[in-house]
Amino acid sequence: MAMPMALPRYTVDDLREFPEDGNRYELLDGFLLVTPAPNYAHQVVATELAASLVQYVGTSGQARVAAIGEIERAPDTLLQPDILVVPASYPITMHWRKLAGWWLAVEVLSRSSRVYDQQFKRNAYLALGVREVWLVDLDARCVLASRREGPIDQRIRDTLRWHPPEQPEPLELDLARLFRGLE
Repeated sequence: MAMPMALPRYTVDDLREFPEDGNRYELLDGFLLVTPAPNYAHQVVATELAASLVQYVGTSGQARVAAIGEIERAPDTLLQPDILVVPASYPITMHWRKLAGWWLAVEVLSRSSRVYDQQFKRNAYLALGVREVWLVDLDARCVLASRREGPIDQRIRDTLRWHPPEQPEPLELDLARLFRGLE
């Protein structure tokens, strides 16, 4: 008879003691998620997307963009989206664990993170209260947008439109421009 393998469970405090080794360490309900440092294409697309988001939310001053962000729910959940849009009502000196009301979490998919991001983290973000999650797929050159309310799991290939209620106008992102150079 086979014995089930007991997987270790960790806390946020445990995670904070891990060495800085270039890997990304995250927790979801006490289970450790480890992914290697992202590659160049991942970082270029994430940076360009973050820059577009900074320009967009900066017009109203209603939100701020962090790349990389952190969503912490101690004792056993700490996730780090590639990009996180947070209400500007929080001072920038606020600790991550005290933030809530997130507008958007973005994950740029890579081979090493694809399963975690699609199968676990997207649903966790929505359950934790993030309004919208974008999974940016560099291979398929599309964005999978998931919302807590409204249409869920829209696969967008041309123009990504995002209109949080606090913003006077929608953001429109040309995905062909975002993905240029990935041919």
